Amino acid sequence: MRWFSETQRLPVSLDEAWSFFSSPANLAAITPPDMGFQVLGEAPEVMRPGLLVRYRVRPLLGIPVTWVTEITRVEDGRLFVDEQRSGPYAFWQHQHRFREVADEAGRGVEMRDIVHYEVGFGLFGDLVDQLVVRRRLAAIFAYRRRVLEQRFGTMPVAGADG
Repeated sequence: MRWFSETQRLPVSLDEAWSFFSSPANLAAITPPDMGFQVLGEAPEVMRPGLLVRYRVRPLLGIPVTWVTEITRVEDGRLFVDEQRSGPYAFWQHQHRFREVADEAGRGVEMRDIVHYEVGFGLFGDLVDQLVVRRRLAAIFAYRRRVLEQRFGTMPVAGADG
């Protein structure tokens, strides 16, 4: 099993962060445009366990893939987990964790994404992961970081001179 993790702090309240990130309708705004991401059907407004969300995405070479995820766990204001039911991976689980933070630099929310995944296809899949998938995940989260900083701002680093 492979994993990828990313942490970001934003100068927003926990309620504001939760409201934005728990809405599937906002996922397109934080996904790189070249992925052609779109929610199929109406995007649900309320996140709940058992919710299935269908997307169309172009993860590699512009080839469209239908991706179905199920929300398997929700702890309001704290975390939600989505798992792939149909899509490009042999296994995909994405944990979205939120917690309030406060230090001398300010108050805000720390978001931590933990993705467990498996490409499949044995040694060939391992090679694809090393050459393509891992880099693509890093690029997706780097894009997301930039978009979120533009939308919400950045939290100063504690102890940094300004």
